[in-house]
Amino acid sequence: MSKIATKKIPSLDLSAFRSGSESERKNFSEALGEGFGEIGFVTITSHGLDSGVTNSLYKELEKFFSLPPQIKNRYEIEGIFGQRGYIGKGKERAKGRKIGDLKEFFHVGQPIEDSLKSYPENIWPSEFPEFEHLALSTFKTLELIGIDLLRAISLYLNMPEHYFTNQVKKGNSILRAIHYFPLNQSEIPTDAVRAAAHGDINLITILMGASADGLQIQTKEGDWVSVTAPPDHLVVNVGDMLSRLTNNKLKSTIHRVINPDKSKMNTSRYSIPFFMHPVSSMPLNCLSNCIDNKNPKMFEDITAGEFLDQRLKEIGLKA
Repeated sequence: MSKIATKKIPSLDLSAFRSGSESERKNFSEALGEGFGEIGFVTITSHGLDSGVTNSLYKELEKFFSLPPQIKNRYEIEGIFGQRGYIGKGKERAKGRKIGDLKEFFHVGQPIEDSLKSYPENIWPSEFPEFEHLALSTFKTLELIGIDLLRAISLYLNMPEHYFTNQVKKGNSILRAIHYFPLNQSEIPTDAVRAAAHGDINLITILMGASADGLQIQTKEGDWVSVTAPPDHLVVNVGDMLSRLTNNKLKSTIHRVINPDKSKMNTSRYSIPFFMHPVSSMPLNCLSNCIDNKNPKMFEDITAGEFLDQRLKEIGLKA
């Protein structure tokens, strides 16, 4: 059995990159790249996300998920493969598993403009008029944070600083509000967990806190480590798209959310990750400067849109 330990992952101050000297920006870029290369996770401070907005958004999503199923189901729309609105309990599963995760969630994407007609429109619960403003404000703030982090990663990879910028502005990013609902041990399927071991699909994920413990990452040795971070920190990890692009120089670390112990089975857990995606046309072909004799090319050429479509089928959201 794998041992469970607790690990404090590297913490970085984003202001060092945003407003620091040239050497401070370089040091931030190196530390971010090394953190992503070693364990695939870091935490970020001085990010500019307003704690009042964060707290208000969490309160709104708690109210939404407390609605009766027949009302929540009004916001689950066929034909868009869970990319906007509500997605019901157990409908998403980790790649390679047949059992659905013990969660329900709500997706918010880019506001639709004339140039974004290929994206589904956002869906807003009419019962909570504040939700739209809070969610879109948070979406835009996290998108800007993500752009700055990818600028730093570009420098670490010896690429032009804005290599990612035009690919992720107006990208197919998703803000996901998750409810890991209370569990009745006699009713949950065998081996079902809140979120089974998986890698994220996107470039990077930015997690704005969670209401309870449970997040674990898998080390290179195969051990599971519980992640801890102060409430005002953002947890950031590498997704499969960035791993492919960098020929696995930057690691998409496998992670999971375990079920609580028996004393907390009847409690909810809430979490709001931001999955940063590029535009669908972005090539994810391995960068030439990440390929050499010791590190031959590991992945076939594919676009971000093709990869997303492939993964949506693998996790059960698309037939």
